[in-house]
Amino acid sequence: MAYELIQSETLVKARPFNIRRDRVKLPDGKASTLVIVDHPGAVTLLPLDSQGRVWFVRQYRHAIQQDLLELPAGTLEKGEDPQACAGREVREETGMAAETLTKIGEFYLAPGYSSEYMHVYLATGLTADPLEGDDDEFLTVERIPVEQVYAMAGEGQIKDGKTLAALQLARPYLLPR
Repeated sequence: MAYELIQSETLVKARPFNIRRDRVKLPDGKASTLVIVDHPGAVTLLPLDSQGRVWFVRQYRHAIQQDLLELPAGTLEKGEDPQACAGREVREETGMAAETLTKIGEFYLAPGYSSEYMHVYLATGLTADPLEGDDDEFLTVERIPVEQVYAMAGEGQIKDGKTLAALQLARPYLLPR
């Protein structure tokens, strides 16, 4: 059941997303106001090296005022192909290029308030080929064996939603049955 859009107003234009306020008519005929984050989409990567280690980045997230262990990720540029974005982001965030990028899934990150759509790639055949990262990113790379990664996730040590979703999508590729 779709809502009927009555009015839409952009409140904030920012990089990488805009914020808008929509006035909608609900299926029961009542009106409601929704605040929406318009996002161009993003990629999350699971870089896996030849020694069976997953490459993570640790970075400070001001919104929650703490460091998080996350899989590398990045926002799509307007009209950018997700696989091209994935190839760029793995180089920017880990300093490694991927010989192979395999799309393993996709999902909406938080559809209750955001249009952000996440494309997830398994990155293998890693070789050193760094790109300069974003000026506002201060990352530390950590390489963790696959089995330890899933143990950490199960123990609540990984708290980033996109990372947890990507690990679930990657499970059939990484863990023997």
